[in-house]
Amino acid sequence: MTRGNVAVTGAAGFIGRWVVNELLERGFNVLGLDNLSNGSRRNVAEFEPMEEFNLTVGDVTNQEVVNELLEDDIDACIHMAAEIDVEESLDDPHSHFEANVIGTQHVLEACRETETCLGLVGTCMVYDLVESEEGIDESHPVKPASPYAGTKLAAENIAESYYDGYDLPVTILRPFNTYGPYQKTGMAGGVVSIFTNRDIDSEPLKIFGDGTQTRDLMYVTDCARFIVEGTFSDEATGEIINAGTGSDVSINNLAELVATEGTEITHVKHHHPQSEVQKLLCDPTKAKTMLDWESEVSLDEGIEELRSWLVEYS
Repeated sequence: MTRGNVAVTGAAGFIGRWVVNELLERGFNVLGLDNLSNGSRRNVAEFEPMEEFNLTVGDVTNQEVVNELLEDDIDACIHMAAEIDVEESLDDPHSHFEANVIGTQHVLEACRETETCLGLVGTCMVYDLVESEEGIDESHPVKPASPYAGTKLAAENIAESYYDGYDLPVTILRPFNTYGPYQKTGMAGGVVSIFTNRDIDSEPLKIFGDGTQTRDLMYVTDCARFIVEGTFSDEATGEIINAGTGSDVSINNLAELVATEGTEITHVKHHHPQSEVQKLLCDPTKAKTMLDWESEVSLDEGIEELRSWLVEYS
């Protein structure tokens, strides 16, 4: 499908902004919804003059707002609106429950009433710890280690109940760690963006813990393409699908890759060590088989793209 109307919640967020861009480039009309708590109007400023894009400032925790978003002729909904801060969820679990569980239920109910297919964007943080060197596939056990991960898994479970109970077309999409332009560079941002921004500012790169923890780091344009492909794939309906590069890097090695001459690398105590996932490595086989999707941007290329963007726009 290359034409139609798509509702996107969390449209002004980091990944949401790139999903909107992907949809517009494919010829879709996009109706966005964002409460601008995590997202920013700046992220979608270049789209606002376009007739094909409309942003409503509102919250998925309000059923009426969600119903209004989906009351028109909507062909699909991509649901990304969420509270996403692991550390904050340990300090304030209630806000994550409201946004991630109640908000998702509101979206599901509106999709059920309008018979709108749904791409639900989850997280790799729902998975249990990994003992081996093998990548995490969709059959890997889940064991959320934070209220953030717990509420995201609960949202997925509710979505599956709408698929099984109401035959609502739902696809659950679990991207691994994503980075790139428009990501926050403070504590709420991703490690690549934080490191790169600190390096540009000649500040030390601070590693929580011993730095041996690993991440599968996917560039945001690859992630957006995965989300759009997964949402519109008939074969993927009712499925859970991971996306990542299939390669991980330790935080120590990432810091060395980002740091330029003269930048200090330090280790600091982790605020919430119980929430730390030691190894995150995606097995993207299902995405390749089912969606013919695979990551295209290497880590080196992605860091350079991010660095150039930060120098120009931050």
